Amino acid sequence: MKDIIVIVGPTGVGKTKLSIELAKKLDAEIINGDSVAIYKKLDIGSAKPTVEERENIPHHLIDIRDVEEDYTVYDYQKDVRKLINEITSRGNRIIIVGGTGLYIKAALYDYKFTEGTTYKEYEELTNVEILDKIKKYQVEYLPEVQNRKRLVRLLNKLENNEELTYDKDECLYPIRVIGLTTDRDYLYERINSRVDIMIKNGLLDEINSLKDSYKKSRVLNTGIGYKEFYDYLFNNKPLDIVIDDIKKDSRRYAKRQFTFFKHQFNTNWYDVDFNDFNNTIEEVYNDIKKEA
Repeated sequence: MKDIIVIVGPTGVGKTKLSIELAKKLDAEIINGDSVAIYKKLDIGSAKPTVEERENIPHHLIDIRDVEEDYTVYDYQKDVRKLINEITSRGNRIIIVGGTGLYIKAALYDYKFTEGTTYKEYEELTNVEILDKIKKYQVEYLPEVQNRKRLVRLLNKLENNEELTYDKDECLYPIRVIGLTTDRDYLYERINSRVDIMIKNGLLDEINSLKDSYKKSRVLNTGIGYKEFYDYLFNNKPLDIVIDDIKKDSRRYAKRQFTFFKHQFNTNWYDVDFNDFNNTIEEVYNDIKKEA
């Protein structure tokens, strides 16, 4: 089995474009690794690739759930492992691309879940807010507030009322992890601009079309780019403040993504050439060919 190519990195850094160009060169199929793009009708806010942008490359695990349905990391793990077997049997390469690190790692590593449990990233919560939730369970020993991974793990265990165990170091497949990065300040500028473009492209219309689902949908209340609109829809929060909140939450999320991919994977990092993205594509592709 050839290495599964895993493309990771913060939001707004070019992962989708790289995955499509590599897929064309490698005869690969793409598996979505973004927890929001899984849902139908969440198009603009999730920045999922359009049908045209996919360029007839097979894409999996996009638009497979309605917004009022739950889809857990356990569901994702099962679906990805099934797809890996199916795609490999067709003789095609596999590219997994996305920014939801927990989902990707759970699929590829020996994470063990119990049927029917949920496992959340708590993207909408700061470390302090997660710790406050943990304290309500009167836990004797509390993790350090800086240790987000331990905080998230513990709160999940408490909310599930059971122990979730995994061996974080045992990867079940041959993988090559490609991380895209750039100067932090420049990335934040790109994120801010990206949010403005989403608004111009009709994000507000998308949000209004989903209003009736907000009080029944977990993803609308946790996904960045959607959760910030709750108070706009129901509590008259000004739109300009909502937009600023999305930018702020997106920047914070990008910082957490950097940390996760740096520490949780053996990542090969590439500085993106935004002046000529083809240079980045060729650099990554040539490195993959060297190890083929």
